[in-house]
Amino acid sequence: MDKRPLVMSCGDPSGIGPEIAAKAWDVVGRDCPFVWLGDPRHLPGGVAYRVVQDLADCGGGAMPVLPVAFAAPARAGQPDPANAAGVIEAVRRGVELVQSGAARGLVTCPIHKAALKAGAGFGFPGHTEYLAHLAGVDRVVMMLASGALRVVPVTIHIPVSEVPGALTPTLLEDTIRITHAALIRDFGIAAPRLAVAGLNPHAGEDGTMGHEDRDVIAPVIARLRADGLDLRGPLPADTMFHAPARARYDAAICMYHDQALIPIKTLAFDEGVNVTLGLPFVRSSPDHGTAYDIAGQGVAKPDSLIAAIRMAWNMGA
Repeated sequence: MDKRPLVMSCGDPSGIGPEIAAKAWDVVGRDCPFVWLGDPRHLPGGVAYRVVQDLADCGGGAMPVLPVAFAAPARAGQPDPANAAGVIEAVRRGVELVQSGAARGLVTCPIHKAALKAGAGFGFPGHTEYLAHLAGVDRVVMMLASGALRVVPVTIHIPVSEVPGALTPTLLEDTIRITHAALIRDFGIAAPRLAVAGLNPHAGEDGTMGHEDRDVIAPVIARLRADGLDLRGPLPADTMFHAPARARYDAAICMYHDQALIPIKTLAFDEGVNVTLGLPFVRSSPDHGTAYDIAGQGVAKPDSLIAAIRMAWNMGA
């Protein structure tokens, strides 16, 4: 049995990351042990933790903490650029531990990109791109997953007006292939079934409502089908996400951010997990942000983080 723990980067200490990490440990720490990477000063008062220097020392009891130096205390709801370097270092250290084989997977708590840019010149759009940089891979894929649905947006954090231009055959094919391979390797699905959404209403209706579905998406699907992939589409996005439709596929490939995230957040708002596909290691995170508005109040739900821990644990098995 693989007894290696997960590692968890602390995220922005002014957000809800530290408190939901402690709550998550109380729920799943025995079954899915992890080591928290961060500054113990940032944990809520009264949290039982113990400082460790070796990942092998993470069994039972109080939450194990591998210290990462931070410049300043954390003030709930008030991100401090002075702590940016510590947030980035926690992620880097987590990747190092996973790549060395000491940990079975990485779970990341939410970051605040503006604070990282202001305090440390962080030059990446987000976690995913930074992880790809650290891993030395050119392309990764973001999946949002729950028990009810898995979705993958082909384009992510760009304006809707830029989606048609960004939606190239190469990007679409790479996204589908990476998703297909990850479903086999990480999720244990021997023959993945993928549903591919169209870009336009009614998947374009043969070009009467946009040409991208006919001229870009359909040819990629046909080519990949010829290679043996089980694909359906391009499908009208408005009929893809009711229960009978979801039963016919293992993941949905969507063309832009909200087309993917609206259905999964409707079905599993508190339990959705962000998984990065295409990395040489397992990475998951809760599907929410820093939640500054409720940080430090003790009311933040750890459900999505717990789901992320369990998913990373199973993927890393």
